[in-house]
Amino acid sequence: MDSLKKLLPLAVVGVLSGATTFGAIKYFDTSGGNNGDFSYFHEAKNNAQFAGIGAANGEDFVKAAKVTVPAVVSIKNYQNRTSSNRMSEQDLFDQFFGPFGSPFGDSSPRQKQQQPQQNQPARPSGLGSGVIISPDGYIISNNHVVAGANKLEVVLSNKKSYVATLVGTDPSTDIALLKIEESGLPYLNFANSDMVEVGQWVLAVGNPLGLNSTVTAGIVSAKGRSIDLLSRNSRTPIESFIQTDAAINPGNSGGALVNTNGDLIGINSAISSNTGYYEGYGFAVPANLAKKVVEDIKKFGLVQRGFLGVGSLDLSDEDQVAIYNSQNKTNIKPGSGIFVREVTEKSGAEDAGIKKGDIITKIDNSKIDSFADLSAAIGSKRPGDKVTVSYTRDGRQLTTNVTLKDQKGNTSFRSKSDLTVSEKIGGEFDSLSENTKVRYGLDSGVLTKNITEGGELAKIGVQDRYVIMEVNGKPVNSQKDIEKILNGYSGNVQIKFVDDFGQIRTGGFKMP
Repeated sequence: MDSLKKLLPLAVVGVLSGATTFGAIKYFDTSGGNNGDFSYFHEAKNNAQFAGIGAANGEDFVKAAKVTVPAVVSIKNYQNRTSSNRMSEQDLFDQFFGPFGSPFGDSSPRQKQQQPQQNQPARPSGLGSGVIISPDGYIISNNHVVAGANKLEVVLSNKKSYVATLVGTDPSTDIALLKIEESGLPYLNFANSDMVEVGQWVLAVGNPLGLNSTVTAGIVSAKGRSIDLLSRNSRTPIESFIQTDAAINPGNSGGALVNTNGDLIGINSAISSNTGYYEGYGFAVPANLAKKVVEDIKKFGLVQRGFLGVGSLDLSDEDQVAIYNSQNKTNIKPGSGIFVREVTEKSGAEDAGIKKGDIITKIDNSKIDSFADLSAAIGSKRPGDKVTVSYTRDGRQLTTNVTLKDQKGNTSFRSKSDLTVSEKIGGEFDSLSENTKVRYGLDSGVLTKNITEGGELAKIGVQDRYVIMEVNGKPVNSQKDIEKILNGYSGNVQIKFVDDFGQIRTGGFKMP
């Protein structure tokens, strides 16, 4: 009897820990509107699962690992080190993910600029992971894993190797889509990441520190986490990460975060760490957002992003609110929701009657407590999609329907042929003053700005505040000069530029 009494509390805890279930809902509504068919990639048939007794005993972990490991690949990023010194993993992710190649002895990009080396043996500039998402060879990974690559090698868990084609990238979400020529490959289904719960068991699968096919276990620590990371490479970042304490280290980038069914709930992207190695805080792009991005890239060649059209103030961020009040001599109270600082002219928000001073509290059925919530709710939408926006104005609860538009005010989809020259080559340009030209002995030149990570200019080593002197042998003095040379052009492009060490360099690429 005494033994029974001692075991009873443990039994109760076991029953309670196994009581969590997750319902399945329809993943994406692809009917109607101009969304078309976005059903190419595979969804989990049933998102329901139990987390608790089975997972604690390792049974569910074994099942999930057997499903996941064959579908997770290693990605080797080869760069021409004499022409490109821009390594996004180091430039972008040092604070959160440590030096990308450091376990393999790679030096920093700054060191490479000052001490260029010739005829180096072929070895990857960076190593990461990817997830096969279709049997015919489509692979999802991180933008920062593939950025700047001259060649991408994919190695399967069975050691078979392929040269991959980069289909497209999205710096705003840090997602990339690759393709290898093969059939009958193992792949993972997308789970509905909106159904993920804090405390749920998860596995992280990838290739950390060169250790292929590594599986680690943990739980979902938080949802909708913003770590202010992607703004370094995008003016429209979307951050609503799933946070996990499953061990993630350099090399895990682009790998799988899965539930105990082995369904994909996120793409591992970063860690928060003082050392560059695991300290308990990993972050993954939610599967719903990642799936939308790769579907757009496959179908259109670029991401179709809808915008609400408001300048926002995150009321959950007390520091932001205090700064805004100080600058604008207002007395806005911190709390939850998004305060509308401004409304973009001719945007969907303006058309729907949203005004400065409104506080957005809900998008469709999703509660909006912070900017991360708003980012996730709108980031998974396309131009032309309609959303129901709930907001308060002067203490009144109001609701309106908003038709989202792209940044140019259109509700239709864009293709690559619709892109401007700046969008195609990944940069914008300011004219140099005559005094600047005289001071530095230049006959021509434009100052670069807003260089896109992974764009054509970035690949040849051009960074912000470099000077481009010539394009295809012709001197340039304004953005219009560059547009005139490259608009409608489809051949090879040669760029002559001056780097931040004052060295004149050249580089080339094929016009997208």
